[in-house]
Amino acid sequence: MRLIVTRPAGQEHDLITRLEALGHAVVHCPLIRIEPLSDEPIELGRYDWVVVTSPNGARELRRRARGSMPRVAAIGQATADAMGGADLVARVSTQEGLVSEMPRSAGRVLVAAAEGARTLLAEALGADFVPLYRTHALRPDPPPQGDVCLLASASAARAFGSLETGIPAVTIGPETTRAAREAGIAVLLEAPTHDVDGLVAAILLLDASA
Repeated sequence: MRLIVTRPAGQEHDLITRLEALGHAVVHCPLIRIEPLSDEPIELGRYDWVVVTSPNGARELRRRARGSMPRVAAIGQATADAMGGADLVARVSTQEGLVSEMPRSAGRVLVAAAEGARTLLAEALGADFVPLYRTHALRPDPPPQGDVCLLASASAARAFGSLETGIPAVTIGPETTRAAREAGIAVLLEAPTHDVDGLVAAILLLDASA
């Protein structure tokens, strides 16, 4: 298969290497660009927990954090790794999954995520919210060509849908699946785990069914 990887520039290497090792031709076509929102320090010492929802958010938080790091809750192992570890990694890598596992009396919580992110976590936890970055959609011309597109975020799904290529997709998780379908993309599979390992596993499943 000819696979389209849409991760931002600089975040694609591991996935491409693993897909090529399976014998696939891979096209890298970034569909989003990450823009940090500020260099202002974020004081963490007053919080009992900090919640991070993506590796991009984790990296930005580490860059701007000041004071003692509180306990960390993360959506996904990749996000936890980008933080240098986490006290809680949601078994289901969604906001709902993390809410269900957070302590009932979590104290003061900071949710650090993308500008325009879903507010479920902050509302459910009574948390403060800080936007760390925004995503900008990219529009390649001409659009990429391939058999299957791998989508690792809802914003990438929306950007790919706007290209109207008719190419089906494998998605990294439920939010990306929802965004892809709303954008008119046929979703072949959702990754069994919501990370790079899951995307690779989904391609193996497609290989086995071919």
